[in-house]
Amino acid sequence: MKALGIDFGTKRIGLAITDPEKMFSFPLKVMQKTTRDAMFSELIEIIENEKVGEIIIGLPLSLDGEDTLTTRQVRNFAASLERRVDLPIHLVDERLSSIAAEEELKESGLWDKKRKKNLDSQAAKIILETWLARK
Repeated sequence: MKALGIDFGTKRIGLAITDPEKMFSFPLKVMQKTTRDAMFSELIEIIENEKVGEIIIGLPLSLDGEDTLTTRQVRNFAASLERRVDLPIHLVDERLSSIAAEEELKESGLWDKKRKKNLDSQAAKIILETWLARK
């Protein structure tokens, strides 16, 4: 079964996926947030279509490791998702994942507009890589 990585944001949600053996991670897509119901419907459809076995969500702690408003929003999102799917959900410290994602995209030669478009799914990929490295 695959693992789904999620970089939750207030406007967009970046998604990344592993291969079935959970050896590699790949950016999947960026979801534009509309309504809460539409967001969860789309996520559940992706989870089913991709045959996801567990979910990894980036937890945006402050640099000193404390919770922030965004951290609480992510925890609420994770709890809501957990009520909708019967899968293990893991929270992974995502401090600096967006900065690392931006650097990877710059190194790959993407221009500013394409970089911004792909940033959230690339951050989700880094969140997955962090989780895979800890396993």
